[in-house]
Amino acid sequence: MTRPTMADVAEVAGVGMKTVSRVVNGEGKVSAATRQRVEAAIAETGYRRNEIARSMRAGQRSMDIGLLLGDLTNPFFASVASAVIAVSRSWGYRVVLSSADEDPEAELAAIEALLGRQVAGLMVVPGAEDYSRLQTDVDRGTPVVFIDRPGGGLVADEVVIDNAAGARMAVRHLVSHGHERIGIVVAPSRWATAERLRGYREAMENELGGVDESLISILGHGSVVDAEDAARTLLALPDPPTAIFATTGFVTQGLVRALGSSHDTALVGFDDFPMADLLAVPITVVAGDPRELGTVAAQVLFDRIAGSRDEPSRRIVQPRLIIRGSGELPPRGRRR
Repeated sequence: MTRPTMADVAEVAGVGMKTVSRVVNGEGKVSAATRQRVEAAIAETGYRRNEIARSMRAGQRSMDIGLLLGDLTNPFFASVASAVIAVSRSWGYRVVLSSADEDPEAELAAIEALLGRQVAGLMVVPGAEDYSRLQTDVDRGTPVVFIDRPGGGLVADEVVIDNAAGARMAVRHLVSHGHERIGIVVAPSRWATAERLRGYREAMENELGGVDESLISILGHGSVVDAEDAARTLLALPDPPTAIFATTGFVTQGLVRALGSSHDTALVGFDDFPMADLLAVPITVVAGDPRELGTVAAQVLFDRIAGSRDEPSRRIVQPRLIIRGSGELPPRGRRR
């Protein structure tokens, strides 16, 4: 079945296409009776306005914004998307959602597809290293906002979580409960978990006077199984850690599997995850609010669409510590 056209509406309503166009686009004067007849014909034919074609007229952009995320199965990014959609709706815009699953080539194709829709603005959780190719689009008036990570090669607005501060918070919390042998399992990442490792190192230096490199495990691949294996290796050391800091949600889940349901090793994770509070030992986490991240990023984008010419800047979302039990376990040998 072919898509109904404006000509189909005109034929059913018994009017010219120019009259249908005026009704559809809210332009010009049309009598109430004629408008009613055209609207009835629209309902009968199922005609829908082609927003993409409409946006091409005289450089006019669509009422869509593009949102490119990494892994859509990650609850964190699902919450980011939900917040972006809510803000966009309040501005009268729709969100065209895409995902590249951290694949730079797929990301490039997704960006080109979104720009091909003449979106009014673009929001990206970057997975590639160089975004200089977007400079021409920015110069032509398409604002870009990077979410959760910086985008290399392009000076644009960024909204990120203070990852290093969150890691320092986690380490200080563990030290406050008597821990000195604090391990860390680091997920692969171009930026976020590198910042978390930096914060861990800073806190270990400041709180305990140094870093034991044997307690740092950097994953080669990003999976729960890899994290579980890394935790088992740390726990098998002659002098194992009494506490471990996990740098992402999936790493935390891998550590839970390695430690067992009623473990005696303290654990603090970065990023919350479903049912973390329902485990036998509920998981203490440091978490940035993904809804705040998405809300701030969308507000920045719509400020740009509305005409803001401020210099691009980085907005920081501060994480918070959610105390549940696993991060408050004292070192082995000091249990009451």
